[in-house]
Amino acid sequence: MDRNSVIGFLLLGVLLVVYIFYNQNQQKTIAHEKAVQDSIAALNKPKVVPVDTVTNLAGAQLDSAHQAQLSGEYGVFAAAAVGTEQTTILENDVVKITFSNKGGQPIAVQLKKFKTHDGAPLMLASGSFNRLSVEVPASPTKVLQSADLFFNAPQTQQLAGDQQSISYRLPSANGGFLEFVYILKPGSYMVDYNVHAVGFQNILPGNQNYLNLQWNSENDKQELDMQNERLNNQVHYMTKNEKHDYFTLQRTPHEKLDKELKWISVKQQFFNTTLVAKNTDFLSADFTTKVPESANIVGQTYATLQIPYNRAADFSFPIEIYYGPNHYKTLKSFDLGLEKIIPLGSGMFAFVKYVNKWLIIPVFNFLSGFIGNYGLIIILLTIFIRLIIAPFTYQSYVSQAKMKVLKPEIDELKAKYGDDQQTFGVEQMKLFKSAGVNPLGGCLPMLLQLPILVAMYSFFPSSIELRQESFLWATDLSTYDSIAKLPWNIPFYGDHVSLFTLLMTATSFMLAFYNRGMADQSNPAMKYMPYVMPIMFLGIFNRTAAALTFYYFLSNLVSIILQFVIQKFVINHDKIHAQIQENKKKPSASKKSKWQEKLEEMQKIQQQQQQQRRK
Repeated sequence: MDRNSVIGFLLLGVLLVVYIFYNQNQQKTIAHEKAVQDSIAALNKPKVVPVDTVTNLAGAQLDSAHQAQLSGEYGVFAAAAVGTEQTTILENDVVKITFSNKGGQPIAVQLKKFKTHDGAPLMLASGSFNRLSVEVPASPTKVLQSADLFFNAPQTQQLAGDQQSISYRLPSANGGFLEFVYILKPGSYMVDYNVHAVGFQNILPGNQNYLNLQWNSENDKQELDMQNERLNNQVHYMTKNEKHDYFTLQRTPHEKLDKELKWISVKQQFFNTTLVAKNTDFLSADFTTKVPESANIVGQTYATLQIPYNRAADFSFPIEIYYGPNHYKTLKSFDLGLEKIIPLGSGMFAFVKYVNKWLIIPVFNFLSGFIGNYGLIIILLTIFIRLIIAPFTYQSYVSQAKMKVLKPEIDELKAKYGDDQQTFGVEQMKLFKSAGVNPLGGCLPMLLQLPILVAMYSFFPSSIELRQESFLWATDLSTYDSIAKLPWNIPFYGDHVSLFTLLMTATSFMLAFYNRGMADQSNPAMKYMPYVMPIMFLGIFNRTAAALTFYYFLSNLVSIILQFVIQKFVINHDKIHAQIQENKKKPSASKKSKWQEKLEEMQKIQQQQQQQRRK
């Protein structure tokens, strides 16, 4: 390839490397203060009262001393201090939710159509860390967490349209109550959750216009690559003015959002749990995050959400809870902007999300509608994309052929002007102009391919459709393919060998070797850089999704075949040479382009500066 093509290739590679490092943070630098963790742990720790000293929900009698103790400790909710925990299940064909009367909350959520990387049931929530709790007023000066109290026995109901409902009520001594109502629709990952409070206005301070909803979420390991899971463990949110933003647990130990929020989502690599305010937005949110030193826990999130409270005697705040996959079509169907949590392009390359939304995803969904093998889908998608960019590819090869024809004359100019780069540049531009050759012809087409390459880098690792789909030796196209486990970790490479990455690297070397004759041999950087880039990519892509490295391997292979066919059987070098010679005979156009004028002006300024330095 000519020098401009090499420059285009290098620019493309450098930009892609910058994008990759922009989206990856390999260092674990977040340290949490122990005092913050201890205070949160103390907040979440339920108060323990011996069962033989209280009145439980079964109606055991208490003496007056114990009654006074509980009244001082739990106020109007003293009767709910202890009880016997009972669980109830709501489920449809996609999700199974286990509820407990302790806190009237979901304590386990299983996605029935998915498994973990090792074949275990996939649990979005499991264990005592996960809490959904409302701060309730035990007295004008004391508040409790509903998650620490025992609600009455649940009331279940079968609603119209096969909807299932379960409700928990927490009565208070002043005649009021707190009630949670959950409704699960058939075939849906979305759960209706209604917070219903009666009689709170007489206990809360007179100026308090909110209720605190505490939401703690623990994300357990689900995928093969824990490091990649932690990079994708994030909190996303949508503000009242439709602005979407997020932060990563590894990088942000604390975040306070003093703004109204439509929804808040704790995102994992392929799944998420989201709270959506249905009618009125959340007033604010305060997050504290933790990444434990654990082989099984990806991250933990402690969130306090403020619910607007109008101090009505009978108050309700409806919420929707999504427990489900990061599936673009599913999330988009809710028309809430939830699909924005899927990383289809961000940062300096945010524009590629439109390439994914308007081109890649529609074609991918169309192909998957009648093809069940995702390896074959990637092959067809690669061919489709190469057809899209075929005109640019062809123009790039034509430009290379023209530059190859002009190479002897360019070499003569180099020999004639030696180290006088300014004069050489001017004469070279005159040669290009007289021959009718655009020196950027081989560079621009390659840069135009950059959005496609970056879009694929975003699309494949975040596509849940590829999760646990096998092809050839790859058992899971959503993560790296490993043909050998190394006994040690090699810096910048890893502890395994990805065959698709090796094939991608090998074909990149083949492309560089095939084009070696057209490279600028006088410039060592231009001469060797095409061989350096594949080595850099070898370490970067060894941990990425097998679908991505398979696609890049196929794309390289197609490039090699196309380049051979076009240059050998399509492009007529003799005809191009004759056309260039014919162009030279034509009188030069008197009007220069703005780009030519600007370039000549810069060259004159450089020549003047060079002459002044010599003086």
